[in-house]
Amino acid sequence: MHILHFAVGLIAGVFSGFLGIGGGIILVPALLYFFGMTQHQAQGTTLAIMLPPVFFFAVWKYYLAGHVNIPFAVFASVGLTIGAYLGAHTVMQVPEALLTKLFGIILILVGVEMVLLK
Repeated sequence: MHILHFAVGLIAGVFSGFLGIGGGIILVPALLYFFGMTQHQAQGTTLAIMLPPVFFFAVWKYYLAGHVNIPFAVFASVGLTIGAYLGAHTVMQVPEALLTKLFGIILILVGVEMVLLK
Protein backbone atom coordinates (compact mmCIF):
# COMPACT_ATOMS: atom_id res chain seq x y z
CA MET A 1 0.00 0.00 0.00
CA HIS A 2 2.82 2.44 0.69
CA ILE A 3 3.96 2.05 -2.93
CA LEU A 4 0.53 3.27 -4.07
CA HIS A 5 0.71 6.22 -1.69
CA PHE A 6 4.13 7.08 -3.09
CA ALA A 7 2.90 6.72 -6.68
CA VAL A 8 -0.04 9.08 -6.11
CA GLY A 9 2.31 11.59 -4.52
CA LEU A 10 4.78 11.23 -7.39
CA ILE A 11 2.11 11.84 -10.04
CA ALA A 12 0.70 14.81 -8.15
CA GLY A 13 4.23 16.17 -7.69
CA VAL A 14 5.00 15.99 -11.40
CA PHE A 15 1.77 17.81 -12.24
CA SER A 16 2.36 20.31 -9.44
CA GLY A 17 5.90 21.13 -10.49
CA PHE A 18 5.13 21.11 -14.22
CA LEU A 19 1.76 22.90 -14.31
CA GLY A 20 1.32 24.37 -10.84
CA ILE A 21 -1.50 21.92 -10.12
CA GLY A 22 -1.58 18.67 -8.23
CA GLY A 23 -3.30 18.97 -4.89
CA GLY A 24 -6.87 19.66 -5.81
CA ILE A 25 -6.90 18.19 -9.26
CA ILE A 26 -4.84 15.02 -8.75
CA LEU A 27 -4.61 14.20 -5.05
CA VAL A 28 -8.16 14.86 -3.87
CA PRO A 29 -9.85 12.68 -6.52
CA ALA A 30 -7.19 9.96 -6.09
CA LEU A 31 -7.71 9.84 -2.33
CA LEU A 32 -11.47 9.73 -2.83
CA TYR A 33 -11.66 7.03 -5.48
CA PHE A 34 -8.57 4.88 -4.94
CA PHE A 35 -8.21 5.09 -1.16
CA GLY A 36 -11.83 5.47 -0.05
CA MET A 37 -11.37 8.68 1.92
CA THR A 38 -14.23 11.05 2.54
CA GLN A 39 -14.12 14.45 0.82
CA HIS A 40 -13.15 16.09 4.12
CA GLN A 41 -10.36 13.54 4.71
CA ALA A 42 -9.09 13.87 1.14
CA GLN A 43 -8.90 17.66 1.33
CA GLY A 44 -7.21 17.68 4.73
CA THR A 45 -4.74 14.96 3.78
CA THR A 46 -3.94 16.74 0.51
CA LEU A 47 -3.06 19.91 2.40
CA ALA A 48 -0.77 17.93 4.71
CA ILE A 49 0.89 16.16 1.77
CA MET A 50 1.55 19.35 -0.17
CA LEU A 51 3.04 21.55 2.53
CA PRO A 52 6.67 20.37 2.70
CA PRO A 53 7.38 19.59 -0.97
CA VAL A 54 5.65 22.62 -2.40
CA PHE A 55 7.28 25.01 0.04
CA PHE A 56 10.76 23.58 0.13
CA PHE A 57 11.36 22.27 -3.37
CA ALA A 58 8.97 23.55 -6.02
CA VAL A 59 8.96 27.16 -4.83
CA TRP A 60 12.73 27.13 -4.47
CA LYS A 61 13.22 26.00 -8.10
CA TYR A 62 10.87 28.69 -9.37
CA TYR A 63 12.58 31.29 -7.17
CA LEU A 64 16.06 30.38 -8.46
CA ALA A 65 14.79 30.77 -12.02
CA GLY A 66 13.42 34.25 -11.21
CA HIS A 67 9.77 33.26 -11.49
CA VAL A 68 8.52 34.22 -8.02
CA ASN A 69 7.11 37.68 -7.37
CA ILE A 70 8.14 37.94 -3.70
CA PRO A 71 6.10 41.04 -2.69
CA PHE A 72 2.96 39.60 -4.27
CA ALA A 73 3.59 36.19 -2.69
CA VAL A 74 4.11 37.64 0.79
CA PHE A 75 0.88 39.64 0.81
CA ALA A 76 -1.15 36.95 -0.92
CA SER A 77 0.13 34.33 1.52
CA VAL A 78 -1.16 36.36 4.45
CA GLY A 79 -4.59 36.40 2.81
CA LEU A 80 -4.27 32.72 1.96
CA THR A 81 -3.38 31.86 5.55
CA ILE A 82 -6.43 33.65 6.91
CA GLY A 83 -8.67 32.33 4.13
CA ALA A 84 -7.43 28.76 4.54
CA TYR A 85 -8.14 28.85 8.26
CA LEU A 86 -11.63 30.28 7.74
CA GLY A 87 -12.34 27.85 4.88
CA ALA A 88 -11.14 24.84 6.88
CA HIS A 89 -13.25 25.92 9.84
CA THR A 90 -16.35 26.50 7.71
CA VAL A 91 -16.09 23.34 5.58
CA MET A 92 -16.60 21.14 8.62
CA GLN A 93 -20.25 22.26 8.57
CA VAL A 94 -20.79 21.28 4.91
CA PRO A 95 -22.34 17.85 4.31
CA GLU A 96 -20.07 15.36 2.52
CA ALA A 97 -22.28 14.93 -0.56
CA LEU A 98 -22.63 18.68 -1.11
CA LEU A 99 -18.90 19.25 -0.65
CA THR A 100 -18.03 16.59 -3.23
CA LYS A 101 -20.48 18.10 -5.73
CA LEU A 102 -19.13 21.62 -5.16
CA PHE A 103 -15.58 20.38 -5.66
CA GLY A 104 -16.52 18.72 -8.95
CA ILE A 105 -18.46 21.74 -10.21
CA ILE A 106 -15.53 24.06 -9.52
CA LEU A 107 -13.15 21.72 -11.38
CA ILE A 108 -15.50 21.69 -14.37
CA LEU A 109 -16.00 25.46 -14.40
CA VAL A 110 -12.29 26.19 -14.16
CA GLY A 111 -11.52 23.65 -16.87
CA VAL A 112 -14.15 25.03 -19.24
CA GLU A 113 -12.97 28.58 -18.64
CA MET A 114 -9.36 27.68 -19.34
CA VAL A 115 -10.13 25.70 -22.49
CA LEU A 116 -12.71 28.02 -24.04
CA LEU A 117 -11.84 31.51 -22.85
CA LYS A 118 -8.03 31.61 -22.76
